[in-house]
Amino acid sequence: MKETTSRGLYTPELEHDACGIGFVANINGNKTNQNLRDALCMLENMEHRGGRGSSPKTGDGAGILIQLPHEFFTEEATRLGFTLPALGKYGVGMVFFPRDKKVQNACREVLRKNIKELGFELIGFRVVPVDHSVPGPGAAEVEPSIEQVFVKPVDESLTGDDLERKLFVLRNYTQHIIEDTVKGNNKDFYITSFSARTIIYKGQLRTEQLRAYFDDLQDTRLKTALALVHSRFSTNTFPNWKLAQPFRYIAHNGEINTIRGNVNKMKSKEALFKSTLFTDEELKKLTPITSPDGSDSANLDALVEMLVLSGRTIPHVMMMLVPEAWQDNKLMDPHRKAFYKYHASMMEPWDGPAALVFTDGTRIGATLDRNGLRPLRYCVTRSGRVIAGSEAGALQIDPKDVVEKGRITPGKMLMIDTEKGKVLDDDKVKRAVYEGKSYYNWIIQNRLKLRLEPEVEWVETSFDEKTLTQRQNAYGYTAEDIKTIILPVAEKGYEAIGSMGDDTPPAILSKESRHISNYFKQLFAQVSNPPIDPIRERLVMSLFTRVGASLNVLDETPQHTNQVHISQPVLLNDDLEKLKHLQDQGFEYAVIQCVFNADGAPGRLEESVDRICAEAEKAVRAGKKILILSDKKISNEYAPIPSMLSVGAVHQYLVSKRIRTQAGIVVEAGDVWEVHHYATIIGYGASAVNPHMALETIHSMNKHGMFYKPLPDEEAFANYQKGIGNGLLKVMSKMGISTLQSYQSSQIFEALGLGSDVIEKCFRGTISRIEGLSFDDLAQEVLVRHKLAYEAESKELQVGGIYQWKRRGEKHMFSPEVIHLLQHSTKTNNFEQYKKYAQRINEQTREQITIRGLFEFKKRNPVPLEEVEPVEEIFKRFATGAMSFGSISHEAHSTLAIAMNRIGGKSNSGEGGEDEVRFEKKANGDWERSAIKQVASGRFGVTSYYLSNADELQIKMAQGAKPGEGGQLPGHKVDDW
Repeated sequence: MKETTSRGLYTPELEHDACGIGFVANINGNKTNQNLRDALCMLENMEHRGGRGSSPKTGDGAGILIQLPHEFFTEEATRLGFTLPALGKYGVGMVFFPRDKKVQNACREVLRKNIKELGFELIGFRVVPVDHSVPGPGAAEVEPSIEQVFVKPVDESLTGDDLERKLFVLRNYTQHIIEDTVKGNNKDFYITSFSARTIIYKGQLRTEQLRAYFDDLQDTRLKTALALVHSRFSTNTFPNWKLAQPFRYIAHNGEINTIRGNVNKMKSKEALFKSTLFTDEELKKLTPITSPDGSDSANLDALVEMLVLSGRTIPHVMMMLVPEAWQDNKLMDPHRKAFYKYHASMMEPWDGPAALVFTDGTRIGATLDRNGLRPLRYCVTRSGRVIAGSEAGALQIDPKDVVEKGRITPGKMLMIDTEKGKVLDDDKVKRAVYEGKSYYNWIIQNRLKLRLEPEVEWVETSFDEKTLTQRQNAYGYTAEDIKTIILPVAEKGYEAIGSMGDDTPPAILSKESRHISNYFKQLFAQVSNPPIDPIRERLVMSLFTRVGASLNVLDETPQHTNQVHISQPVLLNDDLEKLKHLQDQGFEYAVIQCVFNADGAPGRLEESVDRICAEAEKAVRAGKKILILSDKKISNEYAPIPSMLSVGAVHQYLVSKRIRTQAGIVVEAGDVWEVHHYATIIGYGASAVNPHMALETIHSMNKHGMFYKPLPDEEAFANYQKGIGNGLLKVMSKMGISTLQSYQSSQIFEALGLGSDVIEKCFRGTISRIEGLSFDDLAQEVLVRHKLAYEAESKELQVGGIYQWKRRGEKHMFSPEVIHLLQHSTKTNNFEQYKKYAQRINEQTREQITIRGLFEFKKRNPVPLEEVEPVEEIFKRFATGAMSFGSISHEAHSTLAIAMNRIGGKSNSGEGGEDEVRFEKKANGDWERSAIKQVASGRFGVTSYYLSNADELQIKMAQGAKPGEGGQLPGHKVDDW
């Protein structure tokens, strides 16, 4: 396998896939070769769901999981000279060995040694017959040597789940040992499956290549009652055979957008593993279960396997990891809701658009995530089979044979139990999981709701008006922040609406002291179906958060739910006091002072970051369940550590010590006031935030009559909570994440301008393509504000100038001077003036406004002119951006279209439709018709005439003018047509 480390701008963390999935199952467990053939046919019919590389023969991956074909293997074993025990008395491993003989032998030796060490007897190896001419060149280059290994337990009484558990330990332990000790392996060794029940045939193949590549799949002796298939369509992916699916328990179509946070939290959860079904020694050999190197699907499968083999049923595990929307569903059975509440105390949802098919070898089923943005259809036949797939028609079924057909709806589940011969709908499957359990009583007895706790008189009963401006300056507030950001939210409960676009420098290039969150840009869901609409789809979203300790996920006790439930993450001062008064109920807390010496000496900030990490570890080991990171104790001598830095450092440190889940992090922050601040601070580990400075600022504004009408402080604070909550929902929706619990510590940001030392200590795992500020540099950013507050003793706030150009504020690319030059040159048709405008825009290197402005062309010999295409051909590839009429004027929009049509390029209508008058050419030959037409989710302006006047159609899966998807469209901008 080729190494897939970060190189240049390539980042392996950004690899994603969107796939085709399905299964064929005989309800009564009757094993036939027809089931296998039909599943392969279904897979081949999903070729459009599969991806291929630059070579048409190189696929992204395809595979099939079937029940162990005992009769087939018995005959093959006899042919090879060894004898197999009865079905269920032995296990078969499907192994990808490295092709290098020396490395392969070393891997084989480790495998043999572990088989003996873990209580198994090696029966024999079988080389899997394959056709090496089938894979494309990209896949053939990294093709493994594939063999099957047959083992039986020395203890012949080991069968069923007990045998599966021992094989699980053998597989994981062998994988870990080989990866750690065999030189030259480069993660090529991989066991696709090792089970007494199922086996997986898969590879980096196209769907129609799977059957042709594996001779076994063409053999009529192979029989199974169930078959699960997967066709992989991947983006930005290097050749990799082991990432093909199915995995051992699931096949997944979608993406787990919270994967980084899920995997980080698993480090601490694994440290707490205890099980009556595994010895402590076996648990050490099994871990780590999840890995940052694995794909999101592989990690989800690994956890499913761990939880199933620890004693839960597979539908129980799927409900636990991918729960339906339960928080605001008032019609849900209270006991069913109690199940989800209980499991939320130990496991955050693995969130993102997902269609999943799953099996434990006897039961097979399908489920969708809470949003249901992936298609999954099924039918039940009179002949006693269930067929499910990514789309209808993947397998041709005689309509007369169909008893029932339908689709899996959001959050719902379908399961076939081949042992009992039953098809179970969502209610029956889930009722069997939660009925007879004590979840409801445990929730009532042990879980605390912060909002229902008695009010506590706030100790600090008054705000300090005299030092307010001083402290606002120290925390980085500007007059613009207060007027533009905080005031509208506190007044009305909604963020102010602003124009799209940002022409200010990235924080790393700014000459102003910028908030640390400005060095982070949120990623977006690359292969999601339409982003969630946080307004219309509010029912499936949740701002619920919790603090307290998480216990062993392999067990279920009443104490697991002994946590504090918080309805939303913005804590008022009274709420924080409530948290501090829960010590008698077992929620002891520690306040950690997040300030550093402001004398300007090198290393001060990093020293303090190390101190708070050490204090946090000490507090957790002393049994504290809540860590309060507070920056309130600032003074002339001490400056605030940026809250995001404190949270990130403590979170990462506790993860590295494997104790992160033993306490919740609450932040008492002076430097948090807008949605992006909350998103980043929660995204890097905080459960809740008390924005003490923002609340004091709201109180002061209210006191001085800055609101449009007088409001009680309580109402203004409630508006602020609501507005920030709505903003967080909008931010989460762009990433395809539905619950704040999943968003917390998901780290779905890219850093731009922070040094690797800062990233490693505080934001480990975050993508950062360029270097940037060190701890000392960040300290200087803070000290600039601190000196303004305590040395200059400024009586007023800085102007800001981010959202609107200010003479003494942040620099803008389109300053009044630049805009004047553009407007004057176009009004007077003055080309000299235009050149001055162009020069000002192109001087970005000197001005340092954009990253791209820092790039220079390398000096090299010019390409001979005869090797360059004619300018007329190059022009044909020119295309204007998709700017809808309304975002720019009719004159500008039509002029762009005329220009493109004159040179043979393409203009784009944008998502707002196009006036039919523009479809006809003018007398002088000019044409205002846009060659590219967009069809947006709102579909306004779209007619058959509009569509027929397009050379290219762009169907937008997400529309900027739809609430919650990136922008707002004022009503007066929509025309009648």
